[in-house]
Amino acid sequence: MRARDLGIRLLGDTGPLNAITDVPGVEVGYTTLVEGDAVRTGVTAVLPRGRSGVDVPCTAGWYSLNGNGEMTGTTMISEAGQLRMPVLITNTHAVGPCHRGVVDWVAREHPEVAAQWLLPVVAETWDGYLNDINGPHVRPEHAVAAIEDARPGPVAEGSLGGGTGMNCYAFKGGNGTSSRVVRYERETYTVGVFLQANFGGRRELVVAGVPVGEALTDDNPIEDGDWKNPPGAGSVIVVVATDAPLLPGQCAALARRVPLGLARTGTTGSHFSGDIFLAFSTGNGGSMTPSAFSEGELGYDQVRHLPWSRLDDFFAAVVYATEEAVLNALVAGRDMTGRDGRRSPGLPLDRVAELVKR
Repeated sequence: MRARDLGIRLLGDTGPLNAITDVPGVEVGYTTLVEGDAVRTGVTAVLPRGRSGVDVPCTAGWYSLNGNGEMTGTTMISEAGQLRMPVLITNTHAVGPCHRGVVDWVAREHPEVAAQWLLPVVAETWDGYLNDINGPHVRPEHAVAAIEDARPGPVAEGSLGGGTGMNCYAFKGGNGTSSRVVRYERETYTVGVFLQANFGGRRELVVAGVPVGEALTDDNPIEDGDWKNPPGAGSVIVVVATDAPLLPGQCAALARRVPLGLARTGTTGSHFSGDIFLAFSTGNGGSMTPSAFSEGELGYDQVRHLPWSRLDDFFAAVVYATEEAVLNALVAGRDMTGRDGRRSPGLPLDRVAELVKR
């Protein structure tokens, strides 16, 4: 079930799958770790050009609303405006093994790329309420498995991969995705969003403009139980993809619109939430130098891009797709019990549908 299945009215025209994989070439894969009473974690991989395209850069940009989190590789994205590695998302204390896993996979599958240097992008949100986050449960081979699992097509949402142990608005959170179609002249482009939702306080929650959080304050073990976490703590990582040809600065401008979509679901941006966003464009695949080192004759990269003055529809697409991706993550959530018997309740779908309808 997804947000639209509840009759929730959301803005914008979606792609056929209403997922980040509506952007041609983008693939998503998972490794999910649910073991015993205390392991509730995993790894998510987002591949901009699939497993075969890691040597072809995308233009890219990023933005941090609040830096109480981590996304590796961002200094090079700021420097060169390019991204070509798989993007991995996991829990806060598993960034290291996932980073190693990307290196291992690229060295095995694309040794000519690994022979230069690798600056993988690995991001995190904190799953220590449900998961034994300090245990060495996520290993490099799990990152490799997530990359190998990456596929185009429908994207599973909710509690799997890096989103397995995450919470959102003090309900069960996790992964969500959505897309929007943007028409430009005689062309049609897609903007896709994928996020790992682990943020927001219960009373903040807004669904389709309706402040439902105040009516759902019962059954709130995350904020009312023995685990005293500040409301709104946790983090959110958002990946924005598009096949529209964009400059790096324009990708960063898309990333800066993500908070507007998050705010439509109610969050006010807690200090205890690391909110970091990455945007990339696959629209210049045939005209950018694959290798990090120039070889042979000197030449030029040719980067085609939309005019800055024509980006408003793409900004709106990011905002609306981000809002819907959060709601999809919440709707997909189911009750989960983890370490020390802690429970994260799923969103009460019937009650939310009735509140929005009224």
